[in-house]
Amino acid sequence: MSWSDVRDQFRKWREETGRHSEEVVQLWVAVLEDKVHKTGNERHLILEQVIIAALDTARFDIATKCTKQLSLEFPGSLRVMKFKAMRYEALEQYDEADEVLDAIIAKDETNAAPRKRKIAILKARGRRVEAIKELNDYLKKFMSDQEAWHELCSMYLAEGEYGKASFCMEEVLLHNPHSHLIHQRLAEIRYTMGGVENVEAARTYYSQALKLNPHNLRALYGLYLSCNFLANSKAVSSKRKESQKLAQWALEQVSSHTAKQSSIKNNEKLILSLEAALGNLEIKSN
Repeated sequence: MSWSDVRDQFRKWREETGRHSEEVVQLWVAVLEDKVHKTGNERHLILEQVIIAALDTARFDIATKCTKQLSLEFPGSLRVMKFKAMRYEALEQYDEADEVLDAIIAKDETNAAPRKRKIAILKARGRRVEAIKELNDYLKKFMSDQEAWHELCSMYLAEGEYGKASFCMEEVLLHNPHSHLIHQRLAEIRYTMGGVENVEAARTYYSQALKLNPHNLRALYGLYLSCNFLANSKAVSSKRKESQKLAQWALEQVSSHTAKQSSIKNNEKLILSLEAALGNLEIKSN
């Protein structure tokens, strides 16, 4: 490939948001490194692309060399400082990475990315409680960051803080109310919390997930489990028949969908177990 072919290929990968790190590094070393000055206005974009690829493939020598080139042209650039922090982070030199990130934040307090990298470093160091505290502080300033709420939910789940995890997923749901996966995740958290009130809430969220996506097997099975729990609960005896009917419908749907998925291993055993569960439900309702 000529240098112009490589340039065009790099451009294509950037437009497709594909990293292709190994190929980028190979083509950079073999063809483009000595010809990068010919790429004109794309040179800086190519250097950034190569830095990311080099860090992905642990070619820190290439990442350092490209970062130095950008530093010479843009001294004090926050963008270049970000690449320096990424290099330190890849080398697990977390204290040095923190110093660079703090310098970026000091220059631009509205920049969310370095704050999130600092939280990622705390996670990488196994300091999850500190990471949770930092992420809470971050969300006080950037309340509409769905990704951050999702991450905080995962951290709370890892700590067994299901009530706080539920609150985080409710925040995500406010931003994206038409996602069946978010309703499903919230339902799973409420079901895990246990108790009649939480399981009733789980049933509602599972039902909404199925309304948005009727083919969501996980939500169907979750609805069955929720209704089965409520059907056997003395606290809601007035709604027992309703719960049994809904559980029976959910299990029939699960069985129907599963029967069509012939690629599932031990499919026959799975269908038999579903039929057995359905038979138990019919016996209870009678």
